[in-house]
Amino acid sequence: MPKMKTKSGAAKRFKVRAGGSIKRSQAFKRHILTKKTTKNKRQLRGTAEVHATNKASVHAMMPYA
Repeated sequence: MPKMKTKSGAAKRFKVRAGGSIKRSQAFKRHILTKKTTKNKRQLRGTAEVHATNKASVHAMMPYA
């Protein structure tokens, strides 16, 4: 049986941590920043964890992660 392929888009967007949780970057920080408050933009910095309801689908896209 051939090897399973990792979805290249998912590999660029997600990283699996040592404990098994998946980290992702925050959305809504790319453009149209003038109408967003400074507090809102500051809180969108950094990474977040993928929600438990989406974890299985992300693992399916990255079978070897």
